[in-house]
Amino acid sequence: MVELTKNGFKRVWFITGASRGLGALIAEAALADGNAVVAAGRNVAAIVERLGDSPALLPVALDVTDEAQAKAAVQAALEKFGRIDVLINNAGFGLLGAIEESTDADVRRMYDTNVFGLLTVTRAVLPAMRSQRAGHVINMSSIGGYRAAAGFGAYSSTKFAVEGLTEALHAELKPLGIHATVVEPGYFRTDFLDTSSLVVAREVIADYDATSGNVRRIAANLNHNQPGNPAKLAAAMIELVDAQTPPLRLPLGTDTLKAIADKNAYVAQETETWKALSASTDFND
Repeated sequence: MVELTKNGFKRVWFITGASRGLGALIAEAALADGNAVVAAGRNVAAIVERLGDSPALLPVALDVTDEAQAKAAVQAALEKFGRIDVLINNAGFGLLGAIEESTDADVRRMYDTNVFGLLTVTRAVLPAMRSQRAGHVINMSSIGGYRAAAGFGAYSSTKFAVEGLTEALHAELKPLGIHATVVEPGYFRTDFLDTSSLVVAREVIADYDATSGNVRRIAANLNHNQPGNPAKLAAAMIELVDAQTPPLRLPLGTDTLKAIADKNAYVAQETETWKALSASTDFND
């Protein structure tokens, strides 16, 4: 049984990247479920246009790479709703190209949002959750956060970082009554493969045509034909937050489930093959 907040809301959600895509859909689902939502994004007007006007909604301007803005957004949330129960670190974008094709500037900009921005917002929210001795930090990763692939190496590396950070948060926050979950969506039918969410490396190196080059072509054909249903993902987030014992990892989509199974099998086989050499490096005493 969920105890309502003093404002009569089920919980207070703080969602980054809430003006469009999965962030907006999750915000809509949370509002429909009786929650208050702090919808954060670079464009407040776009948030209001998408989500409307409601006493349960607080649109806030937030560039996740700006620490001062993150602290101000959290303070505004606490002033309006008195608490933050759920943090959804959703803001981020992708980079498509071979590692060698990916420029330093593009990779650093992606890390600033996908990793350092996530850390900035998390650090801003955690004092309130620690004070409450309750809360749930949910970091949006990807199928590429568990299994990297040609063409998405730099992007996957940011999501590998998110996975590692969430594992550590899970251990650090559990004794304080705070949950941490990393969500691993597969390919969902959103705008992620559009230029609004995906940077495509400008340089094309012919030697990578059969690997990352092929992924570029597949991505173009897959855009808006992905198997995952975004509305069902948003509904799954409600179920995740309602769970008494949330998981550390939540894969979403049959493609992610297959990718995890395939990688686990590959790692198990390779580890067994090289086990003798692996074990040989200990002291003999």
